[in-house]
Amino acid sequence: MSGRSNTAGLTVLSRAFAILDTFVDHPEQTHGSITRATGFSPATVHRLLAEMVAWGAVERTAWGRYRIGMQLWRLGSQAPAGRALRDLALPFLQDLLEVTHEVVHLVVLDARRALYIEKLEARPDIAVQSQVGRRLPLHATGPGKVLLAHAPPPLLDEVIAAGLDRHAKRTITDPGALRQALAAIRQQGFCLSRDEMTDGTSSVAAPVRDARNQVIAAVSVVVPSDDRSLTLLVPPVRMAALGLSRALAGPPPES
Repeated sequence: MSGRSNTAGLTVLSRAFAILDTFVDHPEQTHGSITRATGFSPATVHRLLAEMVAWGAVERTAWGRYRIGMQLWRLGSQAPAGRALRDLALPFLQDLLEVTHEVVHLVVLDARRALYIEKLEARPDIAVQSQVGRRLPLHATGPGKVLLAHAPPPLLDEVIAAGLDRHAKRTITDPGALRQALAAIRQQGFCLSRDEMTDGTSSVAAPVRDARNQVIAAVSVVVPSDDRSLTLLVPPVRMAALGLSRALAGPPPES
């Protein structure tokens, strides 16, 4: 919810949900930014934030900013679909981490964004914008492009219509170039992304399929752009994605 719309008819719970909704794409915010995003009065925002901080839904940092609290994160982590996928994926992600010693992600589609539902890292010095629960643009991330490449065509039209914002020096901002990149991903079965979301970092991503052969997630590894050849990471990333896909498909039928 955004803008200065009429909020007189909203319940307290609706206002609290509206405040929480502002954290979807902005993990840390000030009181002022939340006030502007919701259109609520500063006093209302202050009061609701205080109640949410007391319960643990939101926490206040030492710099006076607000972010999602651990209590809300613990509740969200119990969501059946996401938790089941994460639990099943974890052994494959851990194997991939052991082989690469890099940052490993599990990502799913959430509306027009890439939602990061798991992150393992062996090198915390790598500058990445991902974190569990954060949503990043589909067109500017390796796993996001994998998901977009296998999504229904209307989603691509929506993403293009919303604008292909530049996030790093090689972000694809031309619709025609994006369509070509997605076609290549479908053909080759993986995505190489260099300096598209963050300057200085690159990734390899591959699709995860369910029992109906539908792409429901993507596995990726992130490395410094000058660290190694991305093609060397393609086999382990694809093996992790294939292993998870087989686990999702279940055991083969008995003969």
